[in-house]
Amino acid sequence: MLSWSADVTATQSSGLWSDEPSKEDLLSFDAVAGTVVDAVLDDALDPLAMGVSGAWGSGKTTILRLIETDLGDRQLPDGQKVLVVWTDPWRYDPGIGAKETLIGDVLAALAGELQEAEGTGSKAKKLLAKLRDRVDWSKALQVAAKTSLALQLPSVDDLTSLVKDGGDAPAEPESRGLAEFHTQFEELMASKELKHLVRVVLLVDDLDRCLYPTVVDTLETIRLFLAVPKMAFIIAADERRVADALRERFPNGPTDEQAPDGQPEHPADLYLHKIVQTTVPLPALSRFDTETYIVLLQLKARLEGSQLAPYVVRCAALRREAGVLDDLPEVNTSLDISAELTLASRLTPILYEKLRGNPRRIKRFLNDLRVRQSIASRRGITLDADIVAKLMVLEVLLPDDFAKVLEWLVKGELREQIRMLETAAGRPPRQEDEPDTEPAEAAADGARPGGRARSSAEQPSVESAPSFSDELIRWAKLTPTALSREDLAPYLFLAASFSGKPLLDEGLPVRLRDIAAKLLSSIRTQQKAVTEDDLQALAEADAEVLIRHLALTARDRPTEQQAAMLGIIRIVKQHPQITIAACGRLRAIPPSDLEPGALLLFKLQDRAVYGSVFDHWFADAPDGPVKNALKSLIVEQV
Repeated sequence: MLSWSADVTATQSSGLWSDEPSKEDLLSFDAVAGTVVDAVLDDALDPLAMGVSGAWGSGKTTILRLIETDLGDRQLPDGQKVLVVWTDPWRYDPGIGAKETLIGDVLAALAGELQEAEGTGSKAKKLLAKLRDRVDWSKALQVAAKTSLALQLPSVDDLTSLVKDGGDAPAEPESRGLAEFHTQFEELMASKELKHLVRVVLLVDDLDRCLYPTVVDTLETIRLFLAVPKMAFIIAADERRVADALRERFPNGPTDEQAPDGQPEHPADLYLHKIVQTTVPLPALSRFDTETYIVLLQLKARLEGSQLAPYVVRCAALRREAGVLDDLPEVNTSLDISAELTLASRLTPILYEKLRGNPRRIKRFLNDLRVRQSIASRRGITLDADIVAKLMVLEVLLPDDFAKVLEWLVKGELREQIRMLETAAGRPPRQEDEPDTEPAEAAADGARPGGRARSSAEQPSVESAPSFSDELIRWAKLTPTALSREDLAPYLFLAASFSGKPLLDEGLPVRLRDIAAKLLSSIRTQQKAVTEDDLQALAEADAEVLIRHLALTARDRPTEQQAAMLGIIRIVKQHPQITIAACGRLRAIPPSDLEPGALLLFKLQDRAVYGSVFDHWFADAPDGPVKNALKSLIVEQV
C-alpha cells in the first residue's frame, strides 16, 4: 500500500497536498533565489528589475518566498535593512487602476518605516503625504472615468473620501495627479529618515494571470514612477504571457532590430527588455528532481517540518553529488521510507515525460490519485493503492489507451486482453498463478496445455490478434504487472462515471439491454422481474446473444459473476437447444477466475447438463476453495 494511506499525520488528515506555495524548498530552487538576491544587493545594478519566468505551476511563488527568506538571512551593516513588499496584481480591485494600487502598496510599506520618525512635520512624512495625495487624486479620476461610462456620476462624498489624506484636509492643487510623482518619490527614497533602508524589494506575483491592460499598467508603473535608486523589482511571470499582453498594446509588426536568432524583433519584446534588465528562467524538473519531489511530498505528509528538513538537505546534497536516492534512508535509519521510494521509482519515468517536470501538475496528479483511492475504498473497491496508481497513470496520461481498455470492459474482453497485453509486454502471469495461461503461440492455434484443442466455443472472445500501442505496452510494464488476476471492473466503471461517459456493449442489441441489466442486478427483485415467460419468449438467436454477454460478464466482473451464472442457468432451462453453445461459453471462463459462490448455484439436476464444464474446470483449477467446490460436484455426479 502507498505510505500515505496509513501514515498521514493529523495535520494532513485528508492526505492531500495544498496548492499553496511550499515553505520548504522541495525543489532545490535555493540556487536560483541566491542568484537573484546577489543581483538585488549589487549597487552597480541599482535600481533593478528582474524577471523570474516559468510556466503555470513551475514554482514562481515558491521562488519569491525563497528570495524573501534569503534577503532576511543576509548579513547587513548594523542598523540597515531590506524592506520586502509583496504585491499581486491579479487581486487588485478592478474599480481602481493597477497603477494606483501598486504605488499604494509601496507607499503603505514606506509609511510603516516612517512611523518612528521624529515629529509630524519631518521632510519624509511631508513627501509621503504629497505622494499619497497624488495617488488619491488619480484614484478619484479613475472612479469618475468608470462611472461616467456607466452613465452615473460619482457623488461628491465618493471623490472627497478618495482625495483626503487619512481624514485630513483635501490635497493642495499642486499635489493633484502623478506628473511629478517620480521626482518626489526619488527624493523620499533618498531622505535621511529612510537612510536605513538598503533596498526596497517589490515582489510582483501572478502578473501573467492578469488581463492584458493590468499587465501593461503594472510594467509602466514600475518603469515610469517607481524605478529610482534603492528600488528593486522581481517580477514572477511567464515571459511569453507578458509579451502577449504587450503585443496587444503594440500591434505593429517587427522592427529593424534583430533578435539573437537573427529574426526581426517585435516592438513588444523591445519594450519588455527596456523594463526588465534580465530574466531568470525557472528550470523544469529533471528526472532526478521529479523522483526526489515525489519522495519529499510523501514524506511531508508524514513528518513535521523539523523532521523533514534533514531529508530536504540530503536530497539537495545528492543532487550536487550526482548521487542516488538509495542513500536517502541513511538520514534516519529508524524510519522506514521504502514505500515512498518505491512509489516514486514507479511513477517517475512516465510522470517526468508526460508532465514535463511541472511541480504543480505532479502534485495535482498525486492529489487526484489520493482522491480516487479514497473514493474507491469508500465504495468497497478493494484494490491496492499501487494498482490504483497504475490505472490513474493510464486514465490521466494515456486517455486514448484508457478508452480502449474501457472498450474491452464493455465487450467482455478485459481479462483476456490484459493477459495478452502483459504477455506482449514481456510480463506474462506466472504459471502457478495462472494455470490456464499458455504460450502465445499455442493460444494462437487453439491448443490447450497437455495437447487438448479448444473447441470454437472455448476460444477467447477477442476476435483477432490484438494490436497494442507502444505506450500501452510501456504502461503494462509498470509495477504491479499482473493485473489480469485483479477485478478491475468496479474501478473502471467508477473512473468512467467521473468522465460522464456511459459504458455500453455495442454488441448487445438495444432490445436486450434492459433484460441483461435486470439479470445482472445485485437486487434479487430486479432479477426476478425477468420472468420465465420472458426468457421463453426470446428468439433462439437472442438467447445465444444473452448467454454470450452473461458469460463474458462472469469472466470479467467477479462481483457480478453469481448473477451472470444464474442468468445463464435460467436461459438454458428455457432454451435447451443452446446448451452446447452455453457450455462452450462457460468453459471459456478460466477456473482461476471462478468465484466459489457462483459454483454453489448449480443444482443436482444441472449436473447432467454441465458435467463437461465441471470436468474442464476441475482439471485446470488451482488448489483451494474453487477446486473443493468443483470436487463436490464431480463426486456427487459419480
